[in-house]
Amino acid sequence: MRSNYTKRRNSSHCILAYGLYVISAIAIFIGCSSESQGPQCEIFPPIGGKGAIVIIASGYSGRGYYRDFSSKLAELGYYTVLMDGKDLIDPGRIGLIVAGAENLQTVIADSKSSPQAMPGKVSLVGFSIGGAGVLRYGAILKDQVSAVVAYYPAITTAGWDMRTFAAGLQTPVLLFAGEQDHYENCCLIESMRELAEAPKTVPFEYVEYPDAGHCFNLDISVPLFTYRPQEAADAWARTVAFLDRLHPPGGE
Repeated sequence: MRSNYTKRRNSSHCILAYGLYVISAIAIFIGCSSESQGPQCEIFPPIGGKGAIVIIASGYSGRGYYRDFSSKLAELGYYTVLMDGKDLIDPGRIGLIVAGAENLQTVIADSKSSPQAMPGKVSLVGFSIGGAGVLRYGAILKDQVSAVVAYYPAITTAGWDMRTFAAGLQTPVLLFAGEQDHYENCCLIESMRELAEAPKTVPFEYVEYPDAGHCFNLDISVPLFTYRPQEAADAWARTVAFLDRLHPPGGE
């Protein structure tokens, strides 16, 4: 998702990001519910002063793979909050309803209470199930959310009617998809295209990478995931430009 999105141990550039994370580690749980059953978050404050809020919702694997992305946004001046996407949508909790809407509202409200966060709307960035979660619960909050970015969102398993869902979107959306994404039938390209082509009343940008699959921006060794550095760099640049236009780090 960024031009140098590599593992921290292999990238000298990420030493700064890692240092930022260590410094901000003391802020874990600040800005999110302290209740054991509530969403737990990691905070990446801007390097100096206050920053506009960006909330990151991870994929199913949890927060670990998304700390570098969060650190990079903090380096740009954003007050960045990293939450677990399973607190929005969790297909693994059979028979248990996840209070996704409530959890997102909790994270938004607590993030706004930080002295390092600027007042006003927040932006949301989600990956896989986190992408589906920010689309489902965040893209309808026009009074609270200025923009939503969804990377290969797991919308197929949600059983949504894409035309109806698209018509209900209330915030600008940037969606990334890989044409080769067939991971567990959660993020099929056909669903992405159907959503992209459905009529909407808000700006909607759709970027499809022909040779990319699921998690194309993560430089990790996981079966069925193929890191695509060129697409990762392009998606990161587009994400930064989209946020800067609709939700600049220094506020509007």
